[in-house]
Amino acid sequence: MKKRRYILLLVLVTLVAPLLVPVGARNLEPAIEQSLASLKPDYLNIGEIKLKRFTQKGNRLTVEMNDEFAYLPFRDELVKQAYDTVRAVLPSKLRHKKLTISAGGYEISRLVPFADPHKRFTVACHRPIVEPVDRLYTPSHGLLNRHIALWQSHGYYFEQSLNRWEWQRARIFGTVEDLFTQSFVMPFLTPMLQNAGAYIFSPRERDTNPHERIADNNDASTYAETTSGKEKWQRGGVGFAHRAEVYTQSQNPFTEGSFRQTKTTTDPHRAIRACWQVPVPERGRYAVYVAYRTVKGSTDDALYTVYHRGGKSQFRVNQTMGGGTWIYLGHFDFDPGEMARVELSNLSREKGRIVTADAVKIGGGYGNIARRMNDKHPACNPAVDYEAQTSGYPRFTEAARYWLQWAGFPESVYSPSRGENDYTDDFKCRGVWVNYLAGGSSVLPDSTGLHVPVDLAFAFHSDAGTTPNDSTIGSLGIYFTGKDRKVYLHDVPRQVSRYLTDLVLSQITDDLHRTCAPQWSRRGMWNKSYFEARVPEVPTMLLELLSHQNLADMRYGLDPRFRFLVARAVYKGILKFIAFQNGFDYVVQPLPVTHLRSEFTGTNRMQLAWRPTTDPLEPTAVPERYIVYTRVGDGAFDAGTLVTDTTWTRTIHPDSIYSFKVTAVNRGGESFPSETLSLCRSSREKGVVVVINAFDRISGPDSFEADSLVGGFDTRKDFGVPYLCDIAFTGEQYEFRRNRPWLDDDNPGFGASRADRETQVIAGNTFDYPALHGRSIVRAGYSFVSTSDEAVAEGLTDLTRYRLADLILGKEKQVTLGNDTGRYDFKTFDPMLRKAIARYCHNGGNLFVSGAYVATDLWDNGTPDPEAQQFANRVLHYTWRTGQASTSGRVQPTPSPFARFNHLDLNYWNTLNATCYAAESPDGIEPCGAGSYTIQRYDDTRIGAGIFYRGDTYSTCVLGYPFETIVSDTERDALMQAILSTFDEAAGSDTPSNNTH
Repeated sequence: MKKRRYILLLVLVTLVAPLLVPVGARNLEPAIEQSLASLKPDYLNIGEIKLKRFTQKGNRLTVEMNDEFAYLPFRDELVKQAYDTVRAVLPSKLRHKKLTISAGGYEISRLVPFADPHKRFTVACHRPIVEPVDRLYTPSHGLLNRHIALWQSHGYYFEQSLNRWEWQRARIFGTVEDLFTQSFVMPFLTPMLQNAGAYIFSPRERDTNPHERIADNNDASTYAETTSGKEKWQRGGVGFAHRAEVYTQSQNPFTEGSFRQTKTTTDPHRAIRACWQVPVPERGRYAVYVAYRTVKGSTDDALYTVYHRGGKSQFRVNQTMGGGTWIYLGHFDFDPGEMARVELSNLSREKGRIVTADAVKIGGGYGNIARRMNDKHPACNPAVDYEAQTSGYPRFTEAARYWLQWAGFPESVYSPSRGENDYTDDFKCRGVWVNYLAGGSSVLPDSTGLHVPVDLAFAFHSDAGTTPNDSTIGSLGIYFTGKDRKVYLHDVPRQVSRYLTDLVLSQITDDLHRTCAPQWSRRGMWNKSYFEARVPEVPTMLLELLSHQNLADMRYGLDPRFRFLVARAVYKGILKFIAFQNGFDYVVQPLPVTHLRSEFTGTNRMQLAWRPTTDPLEPTAVPERYIVYTRVGDGAFDAGTLVTDTTWTRTIHPDSIYSFKVTAVNRGGESFPSETLSLCRSSREKGVVVVINAFDRISGPDSFEADSLVGGFDTRKDFGVPYLCDIAFTGEQYEFRRNRPWLDDDNPGFGASRADRETQVIAGNTFDYPALHGRSIVRAGYSFVSTSDEAVAEGLTDLTRYRLADLILGKEKQVTLGNDTGRYDFKTFDPMLRKAIARYCHNGGNLFVSGAYVATDLWDNGTPDPEAQQFANRVLHYTWRTGQASTSGRVQPTPSPFARFNHLDLNYWNTLNATCYAAESPDGIEPCGAGSYTIQRYDDTRIGAGIFYRGDTYSTCVLGYPFETIVSDTERDALMQAILSTFDEAAGSDTPSNNTH
């Protein structure tokens, strides 16, 4: 199709041009300009393409275009089109002459990615800085042994002129750029790159956990050593010590203590260990970092073991690089009161090398760098005694400048201004940090640094700008080739940074066009001297993804589905760039599996099954094998089991709840995990309940626009559903008038938002609710299995095997993605699911349903769905009364024929918190038809919150709020007991069917 359009265009230009352009150079320039401008795709928002000059010299014709023309995504086909279209408008007497078309200082064929295959930025690294010991897969065609420097825009910083801490950007649409870009990088892009085998360096704290604990060899209460014969640890040189609670400008904690060292051994019987341990303050997931020193003769395979709730994880750390800072090992689950323990062994594959031991850090914590008004600052009043102040914010919110100081980097790296300007320090320190990481390595052998062979650097920003209409600003890429700095090491042209920029921008644009945003704009590829692009001595790109000030852009930007798509596109662009630079064929990691389902296959046996997902955007993203992760009881997931089939069986023990999630793997890496399903065989089994997990939704908040006068996001009505958690919300939007201009970051006009939530991590969809429902089911005396709603809808799960079912709808409701009104996801009851449930109920199955939009999604969500309404009325026997039925978060019983509910007062999460997603707009529902009764009402409005229907052949219970949001375990257990027992009574027996398989 593209070739046909090209031929038609060429024929048209050839036929029409002679009529429009007389022979002679004077009138050629407009025709050349017009012909080349016609090559710009409609989605490319780059400004006007202009001809700078057209010259004829002897047998040579030169066409020099402006920089905007260089922003086109040149490929071989487009280069040929450009030359053919220009020749088509030339008079016949000029067409035989040698023609050169250039833009941005380069002949346009040099703008094609990898135009010069002989000049590549190759990086050889046989041992990365961190390598898991028991990796179940090897991403040989991914990013194995690659090191990437990655950062996300700005951060909370100290403003000297105002003597206060503040954001570098304004709070707009419920977020701020300093946090917004983190919502792409931390939960999506970084894990994708890590799953492909890369090690990611970040100049900002990557752990959102507010607790931080330090264990150090200088503190005997947190550190111990073992010896074996003559093998022992000895004092090394200068190292880390946590001497102060607060650090000022020039203090470096990595120069205030010491480290320990010993020689490596290959004999397990002579191995000795260093051990760090600290008490865990609160149950949760913590990042674990280690610190050591790189010395002459350092080992490249120091063996670290992290003991955590899921068991133990081991890593080989290459201590020939990265010494003197915090080196991230991973995130791990810990219980409160237990000792988080990390061990380092001197056991190695090579004898006589040096292994060093310094400190361990778990958790992210709060910022501990204190700043004060600099005496040299013009705003400083000599009569005022300015006190140094910390930010009071979690460290992950702070600017890079402060993390780099806490992480031991020299002052020349984290503060180029020497403490006079934290704003400029923050954006300047990142490029300097990249070079310090790479200093002394093969990438920068003549520089001082940490000896890390960095493959590339990537900065993730969101740009400023708005449009008066509802159109997107789109994406922009920035790189720098330099007027006097044209090459990297080994004479590799800095033009490779343009190739990186082009690949990533093209991947983003193509993927968004094919999935959710067909009109997404691609802006320019600026070759400009931005500090973050100019300073790093490795290929570097700055991405300005979208405008955080533009409503149309942020309708996409606040949606986790969009964040996943963009992050995956960036990861693919980086992968393709590194693959070509280093001469290997790439494979893209698979997408998550779907249609997960579990069942009992015997008294003590179970089976898990799933389907792989085909990626229509990437033919190489094909699963080859799978990893099943298992959690028993209230523990953590294990290290996984590698399987080759799409089914997996195992033996289970009675009364233990088993939970499972599955990932797909190939030579490119590992996918994101599936939802989590659970099951349990109760030793006092009254029956088996099938739990159907239909809560798949992740989305941004409700948005609206009225006549171009007002618009924005109504987070009070529907906050949306974050993926796992939200780390970027500052507070609700309060300025909805579109004509309100930006005056200052403190008064940003349209979109202005509050600041009461910006230090909080807000719970989202964990995809792990069958276990929570299952605990209450087991306590009521029943066994349970679980399945995805897709497996039910497509008949992969046979519901007729179970007389009791629990359908989890959570905050499921039909939503669009951005401005794509042709795409609707997360319908509560789609036709296939309705059909399966109706068949189940009419065959005698009893169904419990709970969800915040269980009725609103059928009656008051865009276009009404009469068939779905009839399903609710006639099969489940409830009807809609109202949405947003309560703001109290409390439910009270109301008299009904079902006595077990008469004394159940409940509290559910209805406001944003870190524990459970909030049901801020629960549904008001009423009974429908004979045998259906209201059993609960919201305590503030007295609107119906739940119904119970008893029919001749089956019963249903429907709640207008999600069961899993009930705050108390005791209240959840009591309600589940009442529901299941009343189902049994409705069946005319104290026990349901004896079908337990």
